[in-house]
Amino acid sequence: MSAHGYVVRLDLEDIRKLVFLLQNATNNLNQIAKRANETRSVYESDIQDLQANYERLWDSADAIMRSLANIRK
Repeated sequence: MSAHGYVVRLDLEDIRKLVFLLQNATNNLNQIAKRANETRSVYESDIQDLQANYERLWDSADAIMRSLANIRK
């Protein structure tokens, strides 16, 4: 503050949501990989769930990056 004369306060709630989505996607992927190794098959619905989770994950990441890009001095 004394060097540049401004304070940046960040709301990290979006980051927490992103971390939650990452954990959720990772857990789902691990469960599907375990089942695939045990049964040698993967259900189409599992793949669709993973795709939906990754879509939400990337949408959240994109929104966060856009918000950060709008921070100005």
